[in-house]
Amino acid sequence: MINFSFEIVPRTDSAFTDQYQFVESLGTAINIINVPDIQRFPIRSWEVGQRIDSQKYRFIPHFRAIDFKLDGGELFRIIDERGLQQILLVSGDPPEGLKRDYYNTDVVDLIRVVKQRYPQLQIYAGFDPHRQGLQDECHYIQRKVDAGVCGFFSQPFFDSRLIEIYAEQMQGLDTYIGLSPITSSASMHYWEVKNKVKFPLDFRPDYEWNVAFANRIITSAVNNGFNIYFMPIRIDLQKYFSQLKFPD
Repeated sequence: MINFSFEIVPRTDSAFTDQYQFVESLGTAINIINVPDIQRFPIRSWEVGQRIDSQKYRFIPHFRAIDFKLDGGELFRIIDERGLQQILLVSGDPPEGLKRDYYNTDVVDLIRVVKQRYPQLQIYAGFDPHRQGLQDECHYIQRKVDAGVCGFFSQPFFDSRLIEIYAEQMQGLDTYIGLSPITSSASMHYWEVKNKVKFPLDFRPDYEWNVAFANRIITSAVNNGFNIYFMPIRIDLQKYFSQLKFPD
């Protein structure tokens, strides 16, 4: 069975509520809600768990390794107090201007420490098909698996050929392929410069191309045993999701 995860960024209480209500409007199509932890926003990822219906959705909050000491004390406290069953650990970027403290904690080391403390906890990690070569990224993925990761959520893909390569390399892992529609030239330029994305020649920053691409990847996910991770950023949610073909 294919799983569909929807990322909700907790910019404000009302923004979170609006997107959560939209997810509910999709019925049973979505069964996982991911919440990233972004430092410039006041709401922490783990704080919204009580607002998510656990009968409908698995809740996976993100944690940034650089926000925690390697001994895991503060992270352990959050896991215990919130009764978390799944988490996603990412490296995290240092804050701009050094306005707050951070630690030189390696995410692989933190995964190992947390897994030793909580053997039953489902720990996910991220992978990025754009930041380095395929061989290096696959090696990094394997290091995380060896440390205790059970699955991965990817940065957005825009090329089905690259998805096929990674899906083949990650067989046996609970893998979620990221989809994030780009509907403006400015956004496309951002992804090229900031995230080193090389778009296919036929790419167009419009709804038509992104909807068609998503539907192809959903079909491929059903046939090839991976899952989908939606990361909608500043788009018309209804316009995009109403055209997607979720499996029955």
